[in-house]
Amino acid sequence: MTLIRRTKRDVPTLTTATLPDLIFVVLFFFMAVTHMREVTLKVRYRVPEGTELTKLTRKSAVTYIYIGKPIDRTQGAGESDTHIQINDKFADMSMLVDYVTEERERMSPEDLQIMSVSVKADRDTEMGIISDVKEALTQAGVMRVNYSAIQKSKK
Repeated sequence: MTLIRRTKRDVPTLTTATLPDLIFVVLFFFMAVTHMREVTLKVRYRVPEGTELTKLTRKSAVTYIYIGKPIDRTQGAGESDTHIQINDKFADMSMLVDYVTEERERMSPEDLQIMSVSVKADRDTEMGIISDVKEALTQAGVMRVNYSAIQKSKK
């Protein structure tokens, strides 16, 4: 005679004691790999193409200047108006000289030796505006000016 036991087997409950640890690990991972944008772009620019490009090696001593048409049409800008943006605000040539001079005064002596300005201009920007910006940077004492571009595709 065989004995058959008929007992009800319950599925073991899921232990949630390690769940907070898992959530903190995932949160820490996303905090470590996420890059926060420092500047909110107010100008629209399409990066020009180039053939002889080099990549910036040290970005801590680089100041960015954006040149293009405004994204927000409520700023009183027409279709053909080109604006210069430094950080989160529009600037004119006199403000450009003052801003770069202030940046130079804030930098450490090591960064001051390798300081450069990167101009990110729309491909349709008139060369006269680029020349004016370059002249203003020369007045501010900047000798290294980079122009951002993307690699031109071979056809």
